[in-house]
Amino acid sequence: MLVAFKALVIWIVILVLAVANGVLRESVLVPRFGTPVALVLSGILLSAFIIGVAYFSLPWLHISRPLVLCAVGAGWLVLTLVFEFSFGLWQGKSLSELLKAYTFKDGNIWPVVLATTFFAPFIAAWLRGWV
Repeated sequence: MLVAFKALVIWIVILVLAVANGVLRESVLVPRFGTPVALVLSGILLSAFIIGVAYFSLPWLHISRPLVLCAVGAGWLVLTLVFEFSFGLWQGKSLSELLKAYTFKDGNIWPVVLATTFFAPFIAAWLRGWV
């Protein structure tokens, strides 16, 4: 139970970074580079943030077994998807509008960010030499 709580706290940090990344994308990257390039840069940056957070938080989580690492990543992925769809629907967006992010259209690499979210704990453990 303690690992699940810690993983939730870490995901909240990731969520805050994701929101900040979105603000950066819309206020700086889109005006400077245009939407397709901004989406790619933003996706790469967010993926790096997620791996960085996983890397630095892994000792606090105190896990190294691949199955547990994947369980944490799966939890982060589910929380991300629930948040994304709940928030989007709450904003009045249609389901088809929300699903556009999964098409790689116009530079959107959101599916790569989601894959990174799932694999981040394992990647962080690998970078630390734990697996």
